[in-house]
Amino acid sequence: MRIAVVTAEAEPFSKTGGLADVAGALFNEYSYLFVPLYKRTQEQFKDIIHDTGAVIDIPLGKATRKCRVFTLKESEDTRRPGDPENVSTSPRRRVAASPHKGVFFIGNDEYFGRDELYGTPDGDYPDNDQRFVFFCRSVLEICKLFNLKIDVMHCNDWQSGLIPVYLKTLYRQEPVFSKSRSVITIHNLGYQGIFPSQTMEITGLDWGLFNPEGIEFYGNVNMLKAGIVGADVITTVSRTYAKEILTPEYGFGLDGVLRKRADSIVGILNGIDYTQWDPSTDKFLPRTYDRNDISGKSECKRELMKICGLSGDITVPLLCFIGRLSEQKGIDMLASVVPGLIAEGLNVVIIGKGEGHYQTMLNSLKDRYGKKLFFYSGFGESIAHLGYAGSDIFMMPSRYEPCGIGQLIALHYGTISVARNTGGLKDTIKDGEVGFLFDEYSLEAFTKGIKRALNAYADKKLWQGIMKKAMNKDFSWGKPAKKYIDVCSGKKT
Repeated sequence: MRIAVVTAEAEPFSKTGGLADVAGALFNEYSYLFVPLYKRTQEQFKDIIHDTGAVIDIPLGKATRKCRVFTLKESEDTRRPGDPENVSTSPRRRVAASPHKGVFFIGNDEYFGRDELYGTPDGDYPDNDQRFVFFCRSVLEICKLFNLKIDVMHCNDWQSGLIPVYLKTLYRQEPVFSKSRSVITIHNLGYQGIFPSQTMEITGLDWGLFNPEGIEFYGNVNMLKAGIVGADVITTVSRTYAKEILTPEYGFGLDGVLRKRADSIVGILNGIDYTQWDPSTDKFLPRTYDRNDISGKSECKRELMKICGLSGDITVPLLCFIGRLSEQKGIDMLASVVPGLIAEGLNVVIIGKGEGHYQTMLNSLKDRYGKKLFFYSGFGESIAHLGYAGSDIFMMPSRYEPCGIGQLIALHYGTISVARNTGGLKDTIKDGEVGFLFDEYSLEAFTKGIKRALNAYADKKLWQGIMKKAMNKDFSWGKPAKKYIDVCSGKKT
């Protein structure tokens, strides 16, 4: 079966969050990957990216834009002359060298030659509708050009949400798509790709689809809704989140549409790549460790404190947050709990990038609390790895959390999470056994959760038992990848 993952970002080529991890992992199991060629990708992978020379005119309403088609350079031992599927292999991590695997980069410097993927800390790029309508049409036109008869288009989030609708409308008569089905994965329902009604003009779709049963959403175009109404199967990234999105509290206005398609929704928990995240082999750590010998974790903590300029000794509990700075992640509540933690003599490390006002807020706290709080504005790989290994408690006070990657990494590194009892956090953390959950989204509940963890930390034997149980958990990609294959094959999971 030929399956293509269509995504706005994918490891190792581009990343802002967990979507890239999922897409990169699934590509190891699938046949094709379609992803924009961003400025950052061009710079980082210039030695292995190949310009095919193909240029396609992509209609955007009355205008057209040029799509330049790029792939990865081929290895001599996998080249098969005359086979259009033979487009790529890669010496880089996580891109399997196989003649059946193809990476297609959608190139257009006007749309993708920018410093960031979707916007700046001040907001989204105002032409994101044009950028990702162009992306969706380009994917389908590349399939036509190279005669790629793909069985399943696995689309991800709103950026590829128009493809299921296109397959059933503008492209339904194209022979190359005669047997194609579509799956869309909702990684975060809070991001829907909502644009003014005028966006219909550039999609090329019939205005008859602009209605409440189609892609209209309170007078606007909703690209994620297009994927939901058009896809043959809908997946999301945990079983609990698959239920939550059917409710007004978590449905972001689409719960009614999703309830109509409830029989087509499947929750598949994400995994993590243990070749990248493993404390026993992690090249970023001063000393590796595993569940049978966790002594190296103390040295990692000492190194983290040194790098972050934190005071005290390694017996002082160190609490950490690593993630996107957004309302969803509970950054307001995180900032509110910091003064109390520091008043008790605890150390706090916060690593993340996101909305500008949160960065300002956390920088202000850093200036105020000096050597007890470290804030790093970014996603530096080395500091993130050391953060997971060197901290004791991992904080995830999320308003909602479709899956969560941070707690999965923390578990493997023996760092115990205090997290809200929602979405994938509920599905992966057994309260009191490998972490501590709190129900209500409130500062009081979050504080109580932290106190429970600190009380357990004070009992060294108990804490080490919790750490070892956490490190025994297996959230590798084997099981979820098989479930995605089953879904794409039409099997029930």
